[in-house]
Amino acid sequence: MKTILLVDDSRAVRLVGRRIMGTFGLNVLEAEDGKQALEVARANPELDAVLLDWNMPIMDGMEFLTALRAEAREKQPIVVMCTTENDMPQIVQAMQAGANEYIMKPFTEDIVRDKLEETGVL
Repeated sequence: MKTILLVDDSRAVRLVGRRIMGTFGLNVLEAEDGKQALEVARANPELDAVLLDWNMPIMDGMEFLTALRAEAREKQPIVVMCTTENDMPQIVQAMQAGANEYIMKPFTEDIVRDKLEETGVL
């Protein structure tokens, strides 16, 4: 079973994400900010994917992504940014920092499935 980490400061978004990921048969971990997400990622070296919000307190999504990609890991997880940031410069910045894909909020189950299939998670 593959494992995905949902990172969002909104409990409601994490609940929706957990429901969606459950329909895909994924094991779901959660974090409410980038700092907590980094701790979870370090504790789970076999992590397959991260669905990552951009705007969060303590450590935002870009700070988390940069820190994650800088770590010497045997396996780097697929990272899908999931945010309301829709300006092309932000999308380019996320991709250059190591995001594999980008989803706009609000998202649907079909959109998430498509992105996870495109990246090889599903």
